[in-house]
Amino acid sequence: NSAAGSSSSIGRCCQMKFILIWGAVLVAAYVLQTAFLPLLNFNGIGMDLLLLVVVSFSLLKGQRFGILLGFMAGLLQDLASGTFFGMNTLSKMMIGYIFGLASQQVFKEKFFLPVIGAAMATGINYLVLALLMLLLGYRFNPLYNLENVLLPMLLYNVVAAFPVHLVVCSL
Repeated sequence: NSAAGSSSSIGRCCQMKFILIWGAVLVAAYVLQTAFLPLLNFNGIGMDLLLLVVVSFSLLKGQRFGILLGFMAGLLQDLASGTFFGMNTLSKMMIGYIFGLASQQVFKEKFFLPVIGAAMATGINYLVLALLMLLLGYRFNPLYNLENVLLPMLLYNVVAAFPVHLVVCSL
């Protein structure tokens, strides 16, 4: 009976360690994304490091951990940005779920995997956020935003996808 108690405490310790380490990674990515990378932005649009971390992590660890990290990343972004609460959380959780499902069908060592994943995730993230904005009653021109928001962000995310994936793999 004491062996079962010690194994559950070890499991809880590992879970806490996982949450603390990846929470620190997400905070570091968010600080880098908001403090230093705006110097490289184009018309106020830059890369989404949190999205790239969620995609890479979900592809490596699977659906359950992808959803958890997506929730943590989205919650951090919602709390820190002051936008509509829950939009980024829902979007990043969906991306963690989708790419976590895909983790079983892909070869994780391929070079193009994080690049293609980043491109797809950027598009999915844009569509989810645009749909939520429309449902909330905000009017915007999707074609204008497609050209002036999505394309620059897509380019930034595709360029940064492989280096972020290497960092996530090393952790």
